[in-house]
Amino acid sequence: MSATPPYHPPVKRSVQIEGHKTSISLEPVFWDMLRTAAAREGVAINALVARIDEERIKSKTPPGLASAIRVWLVSRV
Repeated sequence: MSATPPYHPPVKRSVQIEGHKTSISLEPVFWDMLRTAAAREGVAINALVARIDEERIKSKTPPGLASAIRVWLVSRV
């Protein structure tokens, strides 16, 4: 994990999902968790975000992408 304080405000980064760029705002701790999860699964962050997005939009009431990423990460701790 990073040395950034846990209550640091969200950081916006661009990711590419199926050829489309989008911005996601996540707290640094979640960016760290996402980076670790992608490395563990042997995929790029963009590929993992695309997979989470695909699962998210299949939901009956899809949450926002940033929320879906946070829930996906926390559910795997």
